[in-house]
Amino acid sequence: MSVYIGNLSHEVEDKDIRYVFLKYGSIKKILLSTTQKTGAKIKFAVVEMESNNEEIAAIHGLRGTEWMGYSLRVNRANSITDIASSC
Repeated sequence: MSVYIGNLSHEVEDKDIRYVFLKYGSIKKILLSTTQKTGAKIKFAVVEMESNNEEIAAIHGLRGTEWMGYSLRVNRANSITDIASSC
């Protein structure tokens, strides 16, 4: 399981996401979505954590949180590999 985090600011960086998610456990991967043509950031990311319990805690802890001026959408995601291939 991975965590989808949507409605992100265009200014968010991997390090910002890492900082927020480390509160819930160890992070294996972060995929910050970008467009293939321009490399511009799209407003979502996927985070894969070490355990399902950590991912569930992050989902419950962050869902609806106001961050950088946006209300986050946080849910279970498909595998990070599936999402990476669709970006």
